Amino acid sequence: MLVDDHAVVRMGFRMLLSNTHDIEVVSEVDTGEDAIRECATSLPDVVVMDLSMPGIGGLEAIARLVAKHAGLRILVLSAHEDSIHPRRAIKAGASGYLSKRSAADELIRTIRQVAAGQMYMEARVAQQMALQQLSATQNPVDILSAREFEVFVALAKGGSVNGIAETLNLSPRTVGTHLYNIKQKLGADNQAQLAMIALRAGLLET
Repeated sequence: MLVDDHAVVRMGFRMLLSNTHDIEVVSEVDTGEDAIRECATSLPDVVVMDLSMPGIGGLEAIARLVAKHAGLRILVLSAHEDSIHPRRAIKAGASGYLSKRSAADELIRTIRQVAAGQMYMEARVAQQMALQQLSATQNPVDILSAREFEVFVALAKGGSVNGIAETLNLSPRTVGTHLYNIKQKLGADNQAQLAMIALRAGLLET
């Protein structure tokens, strides 16, 4: 099952995978909510999922899918190449992480590897994660919950409370509560300071 909010991206992946003899695309959806509903019907062996989508987003969708479907393998295919997103994805229950810059043959090879029950982490991303572990310093954003992390990244990118509430299907009041908790946990006073923390964490492009 392909899960990505960009129809053109899904079409490209479907065309790529149609040339293989052992991989069939049984379904494609554009949100995490739809992935949860559709998974019970299409019963995929592997879900190839983006992280940045409207609604609950990829991280929450991963956690809910693996909780409901034992043995389901989830491969994250994301534009994020920092060490934080993949670590959170694996913690949520994903079986692998691959950046969208990867070559087509690597995607096919990784799908087969994940379907066979193996874990996969793109070498460039794995190196970043290893270096961070060796530094023995915890990234401050690691203390945020999954939902707080999504709100934090959206705020750091300049999103408004109302805009984030609409994207994540939350009430502005709930987003405001998350914002308060995020500021408390990270010791930030305003949105500009949150952006600086995100930048230092490698979550924003310079």
